[in-house]
Amino acid sequence: MTAAKLPSILLSSSALVLLAGCATYSNGADMDPIAAAQAANDYAPDLPEGTGYFASESALPFHAPDFTKISEEDYLPAFEQGMAIEKAEVQAIIGNPAAPDFENTIVALEKAGSMLARVSNVFSQLTGTNTTDRLDQINTAISPRLSAHRDSINLDPALFARVRAVYDNRAAMAMTVEDARLLENRYNNMVHAGALLNDAEREQVKAINTQLSTLTTEFGQLARDAMADQPLVVDTREELSGLSESDIQAAADFASEKGFPGKYAIALQNTTQQPLLPLLENRETRERLFRLSHDRADGTNAVDTRDLIARIALLRAQKAELFGEPDWASYTMYDRMAKQPRTALDFMEQMVPALAATQRREAELLDAAIRADGGDFTVQPWDWYRYANRIKAEQFSLDEDAVMQYFQLERVLEDGIFHMASELYGLSFERRDDIPLYHPDVWVYTVFEEDGSELGLFYFDPFQRPSKRGGAWMGNFVDQSHMTGNKPVIYNVLNIPKAPAGEPQLVSFDWVNTAFHEFGHAVHGLFADQRYESLSGTATARDFVEYPSQVHEMWATWPSILSNYAKHHATGETIPDEMIARIEAAAKFNQGYDFGEVVEAALLDMKWHALSADEARALVGDPAAVDAFERKSLTDLGLEIDLVPPRYRSTYFNHIFSSPAGYSAGYYSYLWTEMLDRDSRKWFRENGGLTRANGDHYRKTVLSRGGTIDYFDMFENFAGRQPDVQPMLEARGLVGGEEAADSEVSDGALPPRTAGVE
Repeated sequence: MTAAKLPSILLSSSALVLLAGCATYSNGADMDPIAAAQAANDYAPDLPEGTGYFASESALPFHAPDFTKISEEDYLPAFEQGMAIEKAEVQAIIGNPAAPDFENTIVALEKAGSMLARVSNVFSQLTGTNTTDRLDQINTAISPRLSAHRDSINLDPALFARVRAVYDNRAAMAMTVEDARLLENRYNNMVHAGALLNDAEREQVKAINTQLSTLTTEFGQLARDAMADQPLVVDTREELSGLSESDIQAAADFASEKGFPGKYAIALQNTTQQPLLPLLENRETRERLFRLSHDRADGTNAVDTRDLIARIALLRAQKAELFGEPDWASYTMYDRMAKQPRTALDFMEQMVPALAATQRREAELLDAAIRADGGDFTVQPWDWYRYANRIKAEQFSLDEDAVMQYFQLERVLEDGIFHMASELYGLSFERRDDIPLYHPDVWVYTVFEEDGSELGLFYFDPFQRPSKRGGAWMGNFVDQSHMTGNKPVIYNVLNIPKAPAGEPQLVSFDWVNTAFHEFGHAVHGLFADQRYESLSGTATARDFVEYPSQVHEMWATWPSILSNYAKHHATGETIPDEMIARIEAAAKFNQGYDFGEVVEAALLDMKWHALSADEARALVGDPAAVDAFERKSLTDLGLEIDLVPPRYRSTYFNHIFSSPAGYSAGYYSYLWTEMLDRDSRKWFRENGGLTRANGDHYRKTVLSRGGTIDYFDMFENFAGRQPDVQPMLEARGLVGGEEAADSEVSDGALPPRTAGVE
């Protein structure tokens, strides 16, 4: 997967104050105007001050966290103080005798909670990348308390009364575009949180939110444990035949680390398919590795998340019901680009016939390859990539291991990604050793504009380790804001298996793509140009935020970029043009699996979140029913899930179950934004490709706009037209060939904007 900025249970201060309760504002309504003005001028509430490391901004450059001064025991007191201070700040807003206006209510809310934001931003990254038992304990303890804290603010009727008074007067106010969007977001999010519910309904929302916070935290920890604590362990080198010597040595080292000296162990990675499967010659070993991955957390081994899933789905459906919505998807998609579940489902389901036909056709090709190899079995998921890669190698003369020799990690980053950023945006990077790190494997760079001014700070955390959750993502230690004067402090996280000491750190082309993808998120954050943190950088809709990152994958194989970084680690030879041509030609092959597993995961997510409360309730306490629901959700669509299981099964689908909202009813975003991405690539190619003019245009119209304008308008400002799905279908090989014969996809038209956007 190419996950990015995966959600945490810990929200920044800008998110903590988005929501409120309902009342009618009347504070000061009967006061003499002169007396009211004097009272407002004299208003100076006494606010508590924090103590400890997180009480003030870091003294390091860019206010980067100083990990030499933070201990695990600092977090809980900092959370407690941060919550108390923010609550006092909000009470001061409510108690202000002045009539509510944009500054004393909306901007004041934006400023509240800075200490809580500082501790949350650091803690959420550490629990994702380098957690410990103690951090997990704190996470479990603080999650429901944070949920209750948010609700105590979000569902306060007096606070909503002030916000509503400002909102109702918006036509008479002079505001910037960003001001207007901030006010609109505040009001809409308050209503979405329950501001217009009655007292009893708001209490139910609070209870549900607390339960969801607890259960989703537990899910995330169990899913991580199921991945980290259940490696494949084998007794002999022969069982790992086909792996390189360095892979076998790494397996021996990992086995010793896990308490199996003299044996060999392979760590599971985030997705259902595992990267080493195609290399393993022993079919029994392949099957064991696949099943360990596929059966994660489903009760087959020590961990079982199935009842957790059912309870999370039920709580979400019950919350949606309180708001008069038929299901969680309808409730939660209110601020998305697509807006409505039907728009996202129509977008995906139109691809299913061609995709199913492609899966069946590719399976026949693989069966033929197996027979030609002397096998007497039909293809199974643990065989698929081994034989698909063999066909790919034969048809396209592509040797994956030979390709990998040209991609050394440090060159990929500094001579590839950074070179791209220089050519496209005029950026430069300086590695520094004076910034304390949370793990020795992290690299950190200052990012400079073309004129030499400092743009921000960039952390790069590339390697897999047991203390890190799976996947890849981007986030902020510090958010950009003109109001605070802060520049962005960004991190990218990957999960690349680390090479044995003394060997070159080579990476697969998939990881190269992922690194370019995550850096696309990074520049989206680095180019933030907003006054308000809650609208800054990647603070956009779920079905838009993946778009800029996916576009940046195109530069991984752009000739001038590729020739600068893709050098053979031993000879220094630049990767041959014909090898890249073969990589790109091969990209349309195996779409039955590559595309199919993503579509299946996205559809599975939507099926879970289309459940009514009664339907979800029937699954609680019945793990077998959870399995049956998952299976039926996909088989009813006609997809070949026994051959091509979803990229994530429900039991370890962190995107949708490991935070109170996260990517729930939102995993389709990777497909939706691929549509925007492929159409944007077409624009770049038609307008000169990798040029500073194009980079500046994309920065001006998309990367610097944050969440300040309508997303369809943003795309049109960039491309000069509305998006078209045709380039995506062509890139995936789903139109124009035999696979399209049974497809309903014909003209590539996007579902009408009016179908999904108010």
